Amino acid sequence: MILRHDRNKDPDLNLTPLIDVVFLLLIFFMVSTTFEKESEITIELPEAAGEKSDEERFTIEITIDAEGHYFVNQQRIRDKELTTLKKALRDLRADHQDPRLIISADKNTPHQAVVRAMDAARQIGLVNLTFATKQTDKK
Repeated sequence: MILRHDRNKDPDLNLTPLIDVVFLLLIFFMVSTTFEKESEITIELPEAAGEKSDEERFTIEITIDAEGHYFVNQQRIRDKELTTLKKALRDLRADHQDPRLIISADKNTPHQAVVRAMDAARQIGLVNLTFATKQTDKK
């Protein structure tokens, strides 16, 4: 008995293994990709030389952009008024004893905006104040 193939019939091509390989590659690249957390606030910090603090305690960060808009722990404050800034700081401070305050101001921020942030902190009793800078290259 001799088997003959039908020459008019198209050969079958199974795509299932190809799709499996594509999905495995997709999963591999998704798992191996590192994601960088970027802030929505664009500020360019002034430079300074010094050591980083390693203290672990609750931190409140006031970020001031180049136009003088305030952000408290990445949440934008609706206006530039001292009372609004004090209320935002007071709300965060309520749950924590002696938090550290970091002021991150763009190097082009108006001086008055930084002074207003320092004044708001002083008026609600935040005395542990630090300014954020970027590390300079040591030569």
